[in-house]
Amino acid sequence: MNMQLLKKLYSIYSPSGKERKMIKFLCSYIKQLPGDISVLKDEFGNLYVIKGESETYPCLVSHIDQVSHCSHSKDFKAVETRDIIFGYSPKNRRFENLGADDKNGVFICLECLRKYDSIKIVFFREEETGCKGSSETVMSFFDDVRFVIQPDRKGNSDLITSIGYSGLCSEEFIEAIEPEKWNYKEENGLMTDVLALKEKGLGVSCINVSCGYYNSHTDEEITVKKDLLKCLLFVEHIIEDCSGVYPHVQEEPYFNHYEFEDEIYDILNNDPTLRAEDLYDMYSTNFPHLKLEDYRRICEDYRMLWYDDELNKSGYENEKILS
Repeated sequence: MNMQLLKKLYSIYSPSGKERKMIKFLCSYIKQLPGDISVLKDEFGNLYVIKGESETYPCLVSHIDQVSHCSHSKDFKAVETRDIIFGYSPKNRRFENLGADDKNGVFICLECLRKYDSIKIVFFREEETGCKGSSETVMSFFDDVRFVIQPDRKGNSDLITSIGYSGLCSEEFIEAIEPEKWNYKEENGLMTDVLALKEKGLGVSCINVSCGYYNSHTDEEITVKKDLLKCLLFVEHIIEDCSGVYPHVQEEPYFNHYEFEDEIYDILNNDPTLRAEDLYDMYSTNFPHLKLEDYRRICEDYRMLWYDDELNKSGYENEKILS
């Protein structure tokens, strides 16, 4: 892997709505690559890249914005160790957000753009503020693509084939990419650009893939290098071995109310301080059938159950002590 390129991407601070430096770098970097490459920009500022001429193209997408609590210090460094990469300011003696969500995806897109003779790529703005960039995308760009891959998932083994119980791809595509051989497992994900594309009528299969970042949106964010490499190799396998078109039309999803409530319980388990209003703001796109009053009821039920559970645990422990 081109670690110099990866660390350069991390060094460019690009919060949502302020991606100008990243766009400038991408345009400059892509111009230096060999091959017949064109770069176009739409009215929203998304970048569309086409390399080579082909009847059909593999297509990758990623977003160029990041979420962090503070801007990079002037002496920000992406520190590479044997196993991981993290952001650090020596002067302030503090960890700082890498932006690996989704600069790891940007990196994979650029590596594939360099390697393959024919490919399409889109770099979206403002994914982190509600997929604004992909919601404004020019859909005709995807008319001749075989599939769409988005490397924008934490961890090292998730293959997102549905989001909010909306399917993203066909069974034929899942079989063709052989996820089990690469130690990827099908999972249900959260709102991201590929779902926005499906909702705008994308007619081919798409997936979101774990690309080796952890603790996203925090100053403790890290990249595990072997997990990023695993994703890159998996994406390369799909590009090289899946040469057909994989159609998929999004169907009207079946909503199981209780399954959605279980997902929200899991979210609350990770952060019990979240209020109903917070959940509604953060996840209304993932659970569009739930209203604010539904979140209030779920939070009330959760806290009752959690309180009862803690009370029972306490009583049980006291009973053991007394006996």
